Amino acid sequence: MIIVDRALQERERSGSPIRVGMVGAGFMARGIAYQIIRHTPGMRLAAIANRTLANAAHAFTQAGRHDVRTVDSLSQLHDAIAHDVPAVTADSSLLCRAEPIDAIIEVTGDVEHGARVALQAFEHKKHLILMNAELDATLGPILKTRADQAGVVLTDADGDQPGVIMNLYRFVRSIGYRPVLAGNIKGLQDPYRTPETQKAFAEKHGQKPAMVTSFADGTKISMEMAVVANATGLRCGKRGMYGPRAAHVNDAPRLFPADQLLGDGLVDYLLGAEPGPGVFVIGHGDDPIQQPYLRYYKMGDGPFYVFYTPYHLCHLEVPITVARAVLFGDPAVTPLGGPVCEVITAAKRDLRPGETLDGIGGFTCYGLLENADPARRENLLPMGLALGCRLNRGIARDQVLTYGDVELPPGRLADQLRREQDALWAAPMTTEPRCRRSERSG
Repeated sequence: MIIVDRALQERERSGSPIRVGMVGAGFMARGIAYQIIRHTPGMRLAAIANRTLANAAHAFTQAGRHDVRTVDSLSQLHDAIAHDVPAVTADSSLLCRAEPIDAIIEVTGDVEHGARVALQAFEHKKHLILMNAELDATLGPILKTRADQAGVVLTDADGDQPGVIMNLYRFVRSIGYRPVLAGNIKGLQDPYRTPETQKAFAEKHGQKPAMVTSFADGTKISMEMAVVANATGLRCGKRGMYGPRAAHVNDAPRLFPADQLLGDGLVDYLLGAEPGPGVFVIGHGDDPIQQPYLRYYKMGDGPFYVFYTPYHLCHLEVPITVARAVLFGDPAVTPLGGPVCEVITAAKRDLRPGETLDGIGGFTCYGLLENADPARRENLLPMGLALGCRLNRGIARDQVLTYGDVELPPGRLADQLRREQDALWAAPMTTEPRCRRSERSG
């Protein structure tokens, strides 16, 4: 931030702001629009693509821009940008094709549509900032390969939990400590929550019931921690993670197996710990010269030290990620290579043959974090591909689903990219995960 703020101020002074296109106009997208328009010098939100144009226009008017123009061609969009008029469109490809736009923010949470936007963005040399952990957890490695080929940045966002975790992870590593656990702090975990149980809460906060359900049933945190695992190489300690309860985040080192921390390291979470809803990283360091300093700084006796951020400010920090990508080529969160962890699909209730899965945040299934190697060996169905799959047989509650249990919907780009990703990293990973397994989420 110390570098980014001044770089943006210089772009403002020089009259060459970063121009951004955004796909999606929901709760989080409206917040991002407000932050860019009202509080980010050196950056312009040029256009928003959304199926419902009124929602896209509202994102602008809420931030004080009432001169919104609807466009349905590239020439119309170019004209709007040239005259600094905010544009809305139902065609996301226009944003990717528009030459003046530097970066695309994808905020839909939809895997199939997000994949299409990603490929279009890369084709036209646009940096891509994801507020879509579901897409990254499912297809991030192959999309990173495509982004590299195009010479652009693919990244998740600062402010969302993976971004805050990665900033902390990089900080801990930079001061000479080995990050051995990257963690999230969560208030609720109930895999059987549904859009019906979460409807009132969603309405109160202006969000969609499916999105809120994905938070409550554990799918969202599994997606987020898969993104972190793929960006760090840290692994899942057991299927579904441990997720122990704790009074405070400083209790974390004693709640996870030391052999796994010192082995491959872990991604995991705490339930009910203060300060929620923050994130944390456990760093390991046994340097006898440094230990008295850390004790003096009230960090404890070591050798495991807890570093934490007590909040995550999703929409407020997204412009920082855009600037990092465009100005410095620095992704906040991006895969290192092939998949390290996957989010697999488990039955939320007993399911009948012939039923169609309703996907993330629905009534039929929830996601569990698993290491990529066993997920590949057991042919497990990624949660990000579950939507629309038709069951070939009955599945008991909490049973994990395989590709053999379902018929995939025809013609999906996400399935094509997933096959490409699986083929590219088909060989077993070089390090076998030191992983304890359980049938249910921990």
